[in-house]
Amino acid sequence: MKIKIINPNTTLEMTRGIEAAGRLAARPGTEILAVSPESGPASIESYYDEYLCIPGVLDEVRKGEQEGADAYVIACYGDPGLQAAREVTEAPVVGIAEASLYMASMLAARFSIVTVLPRIRTMLEEMVDGYGMTRRVVSIRTTPLCVLDIEEDPEHSWQMVRDDARRAVEEDDAEAVLLGCAGMADFANSLEEELGVPVIDGVVAAVKFAEGIVDLGKKTSKLKTYKPPEKKGFTGAMKGFGTA
Repeated sequence: MKIKIINPNTTLEMTRGIEAAGRLAARPGTEILAVSPESGPASIESYYDEYLCIPGVLDEVRKGEQEGADAYVIACYGDPGLQAAREVTEAPVVGIAEASLYMASMLAARFSIVTVLPRIRTMLEEMVDGYGMTRRVVSIRTTPLCVLDIEEDPEHSWQMVRDDARRAVEEDDAEAVLLGCAGMADFANSLEEELGVPVIDGVVAAVKFAEGIVDLGKKTSKLKTYKPPEKKGFTGAMKGFGTA
């Protein structure tokens, strides 16, 4: 099977790291293709960034239909464009936040998210509520890190994530920790060994869920909510997204 991982930002170094994490998680015989859109923000740290990255995500899903992708993973912890992506493909589409939350709910009663800048707390609170996980997520711990700091100074970033992950376990009574940024994938195994609780990287979780769904032969339901968009034209910069 072929799983296409879409990093919604345009920082290719981060995409390569995401690709490496996906390939390590995938079993033999699963092809991992990781891409960034041709246009969009260098990182996603605000509503503005998130909304502007979505056309690029949808464009990569449309390309994936021609590339023979069997499933898609959206590799940003806000799961931007997830619902819209499900409208333009029958293949399963998995968001890394969604996957990490669902996996954590099977492994622990209470869990925390450790993520980047404080300004995204509200964004993540809304996302967690949308997935029905508000009672299970006991804390969202933000760090001063920007997304690209993780690529530029991984050792310093590791220390900051480690400190907050430890506080989540010791002070918030978290029984598992979710890494709230796709760029944190390399931290998961060492943190889990040190903390003694499950530490879940969303990229890994999403790849494994995608493999399982494809193995079962399941497709995205087209009965109503995720059926293809109604036929209409688009103008201006969105002209290429028309469905007429």
